[in-house]
Amino acid sequence: MPAARQIRVLVADDEPLARRGVRQLLAAHPDMTVAGESRNGRETLQALDTLRPDLLFLDIQMPEMDGFEVLRARGAARMPAVIFVTAHDQFAVRAFEAQALDYLVKPLSVARFNSALGRARERMQMAEAVERAARLSALLETEHAHRVNNGVKRLVIAVDSSELLLPVEDIDWIEAEDYYVCVHAGGKDYLLRESMASLEARLDSREFARVHRSAIVRLDRVREVRATPQGDELILRNDARVPVSRRKRGLVESRLRG
Repeated sequence: MPAARQIRVLVADDEPLARRGVRQLLAAHPDMTVAGESRNGRETLQALDTLRPDLLFLDIQMPEMDGFEVLRARGAARMPAVIFVTAHDQFAVRAFEAQALDYLVKPLSVARFNSALGRARERMQMAEAVERAARLSALLETEHAHRVNNGVKRLVIAVDSSELLLPVEDIDWIEAEDYYVCVHAGGKDYLLRESMASLEARLDSREFARVHRSAIVRLDRVREVRATPQGDELILRNDARVPVSRRKRGLVESRLRG
């Protein structure tokens, strides 16, 4: 199971006891790491630049610049997720108008604090999903730009939390698997959510052939066409056995001779 993503936290409060209290509450959450502390608005702005935290506990009433002035100076678009902390509750409306993630009143209760952290995790997971979608879109554009003749040169395959650009020359064969296709390449298997028909249309027909309703092969990987009691099959150079339909066998043999 992958380790939880570490969330970097900046604690901004002019009271040392308040900063210590936030630290102690964060200690019960292994995915939270205190990246630093600041004592006033100007220190907070500097720490935002140097530490680049994911989450900011921001006291509203601080010397030099209060929490709202910090947000105005930095700009909401450049702020991490913000949880306002204050000894007074009259700022709640202003805090949420400033797009704060949550608003905590001192003394902090464990239940409210944990609830705020839950909201922070949800916000970051959503932001990561959006970022991943944007990255995948960029990779798909790259893949499209690499089209040569009538075939793509790479397939974009989701692997864990990232995307793999798989060169088509590494592919041995492809088989249908429920709502996915399984791409066999270099001894590894990759699942791709795409139909066989769509994938066949994107691959170079001079290099790949649909040999069965459930199989596409790279022709230069075929070593032998063999008849068996269970039906015809292709033997690949890596000894994989791929079914070939009777209707496709003649075409495959012709392509291999050519």
